[in-house]
Amino acid sequence: MDTKAFKRSLNHSENYHRKGFGHQAEVNIALESEYQSDLIQKIRANSYTLTQGNVTIKLAESFGFCWGVERAVAMAYETRQHFPTQDIWITNEIIHNPSVNQRLKEMNVGFIEVQQGKKDFGVVGEKDVVILPAFGASVQEMQLLNDKGCTIVDTTCPWVSKVWNTVEKHKKNDHTSIVHGQYKHEETVATISFANKYLVVLNMAEARYVCDYILNGGDKQQFLTKFSNACSAGFDPDVDLERVGIANQTTMLKTETEEIGKLFQLTMLRKYNPVEINDHFLSFNTICDATQERQDAMFQLVEEKIDLMMVIGGFNSSNTTHLQEISIDRAIPSYHIDSADRILADYRLEHKPLKQDLVISDNWLPAGHITVGITSGASTPDKVVEEVIEKIFAAKG
Repeated sequence: MDTKAFKRSLNHSENYHRKGFGHQAEVNIALESEYQSDLIQKIRANSYTLTQGNVTIKLAESFGFCWGVERAVAMAYETRQHFPTQDIWITNEIIHNPSVNQRLKEMNVGFIEVQQGKKDFGVVGEKDVVILPAFGASVQEMQLLNDKGCTIVDTTCPWVSKVWNTVEKHKKNDHTSIVHGQYKHEETVATISFANKYLVVLNMAEARYVCDYILNGGDKQQFLTKFSNACSAGFDPDVDLERVGIANQTTMLKTETEEIGKLFQLTMLRKYNPVEINDHFLSFNTICDATQERQDAMFQLVEEKIDLMMVIGGFNSSNTTHLQEISIDRAIPSYHIDSADRILADYRLEHKPLKQDLVISDNWLPAGHITVGITSGASTPDKVVEEVIEKIFAAKG
């Protein structure tokens, strides 16, 4: 499939929309009322610090809603206002935040469910309105919806679209796309749909495994088994790793993406003549500014004296999880929650440790005066952060 030609054709369709519908003023009022916070503005204005009783709150200097997320949510609200009576669907969660998705359900926006590992597009009728979420949708999904004659509202973050353009460049030059990401993540699923040949690596350990294979060869069957769910159909590591290009899921840890890119560049320099490196390796900067800013702010925050860290965001939010990793690496007691409802009575907290299921911890708040560091993922509204802070103050009396 010529994905570039299909996207170009879709862009010129009267049923395809990447901008709002002229209801920005009304929508902005609703978004401000539902998601913004006077308390958070007050803390920002006070050097990101607030002390109340025996609790000091220190906010990261960059956290919460990014521009791409805010744009996606605003477009979803505009779509409901512009099509007040039509059936509206979202191909997945609009963003990885439970309160925002619940609000859209209350606005009678349907969410396409996954049945036996596949999305059930059978519920979508011809001429229905379908919203593509901030992290995008696969080319196959877009083609299916276009063939159905649906009105498509595309809220894909421009940073995600930038990665897609990079993958198209890899394909044009017959390079295999090495994607730093989670192969099941909706954004990565969308990205690899634009590729011809691809391999998804989760972390530096998997990247080293691949680079060792490039330099030294190895057991091909073992390689294919290891990446059975993370490579293109018919992938042959003996052939398809001769020319590679780097791409990434925009929510991954920036430093790791950079290290993986450098590792592959050095590997190809060792394998081939440096004069020919451009024939064997391509790299473009596709690291999202917002993700980078939130990670940089977190690195800055963990250098301060913090008794415990609260990381707020959806449990399926990749960028939130990576913020959690930063505090864990500094050995700071750290709790990932998705809403203030996880702060329970009697000094109990329901939270998600890294790579584990939900647990309940007792006596999670230390006695005496404490300093609590707080950050939130790019899909978390300020209102949710406010509710968490107020519950912490209440819990400490």
